[in-house]
Amino acid sequence: MKTSGDRTTAEINRLRKDRNAVILAHNYTIPEVQDIADFTGDSLGLSRQASETTAQVIVFCGVRFMAETAAVICRSKTVLHPDPNAGCPMADMITPSQLAELKQQHPDAVVLTYVNSSVEIKAMSDVCCTSANAAEVLKSIPGDKEVIFIPDRNLARWAVEQTGRPNVIIYNGFCPTHMRILPEMVEKARKEHPNALFLAHPECRLEVWKMADKVASTSGMLKFVQQSPAKEFIVGTESGMIHALKRVAPDKQFYPIAPEPVATCSNMKLINLEKILWSLRDLAPKVEVSDDIARKALVPIQRMLEIRGK
Repeated sequence: MKTSGDRTTAEINRLRKDRNAVILAHNYTIPEVQDIADFTGDSLGLSRQASETTAQVIVFCGVRFMAETAAVICRSKTVLHPDPNAGCPMADMITPSQLAELKQQHPDAVVLTYVNSSVEIKAMSDVCCTSANAAEVLKSIPGDKEVIFIPDRNLARWAVEQTGRPNVIIYNGFCPTHMRILPEMVEKARKEHPNALFLAHPECRLEVWKMADKVASTSGMLKFVQQSPAKEFIVGTESGMIHALKRVAPDKQFYPIAPEPVATCSNMKLINLEKILWSLRDLAPKVEVSDDIARKALVPIQRMLEIRGK
């Protein structure tokens, strides 16, 4: 007997085919969304999938800035975001007026913007990056240039440490979910799992990622656990990553850094199968980005896509 979940999945699959649609899901979304997606990944990987897909409709399961990025890259396609309420607190920490003031204070600086930002902020930037390629993008900027790195101070500090880059103005934004991960949680998890390696995302606070056996983006974590001889890992990032890691390394053990809801992003959990179904059925909500903003934002996004990450 088919359950309502089975019927929903079957209807999504039918509509996906009828609409010539592709479903992209971030590694932090709920397990059933990851499982039904055509592609899962981090911001960089999903941006590349969006740029390369031949599908006419893109259903982006993640937070708003990710869907906006796809809408900038894919102007001839329909980009759907099943829950427009899925925002990003870090992206909201810098406004166009705040960035304009920073640029006025440092008129010759290169603006390096983390992809976790609004499309309006990207349109005011010189180059974007993700956590997967932040260090490589920073290295690509001429050494005599001052750099404004926005909005995540933790990723900026990590990229500066990796590159030894001077003259970087670091904005004071952060990810609230990653900031809730504390050094004492790492110490407790290591006592409970003495044979496990600790993986940390560069959005974690500096004192946490300095304790890590490996600092990596979510795509970097997936590669690392597949290649590592270790069998146990403590996961220092958003809780949805546990499911993504189990999918690629089912023979290994993964432990959350802390119990729910410490490392859970409520925005990343808003999209579910029903919302994907409604989105495909109604071809809504569509992500709308004006031509002027999209034209300006495309330049730094394309530069980001050209630089490989780790």
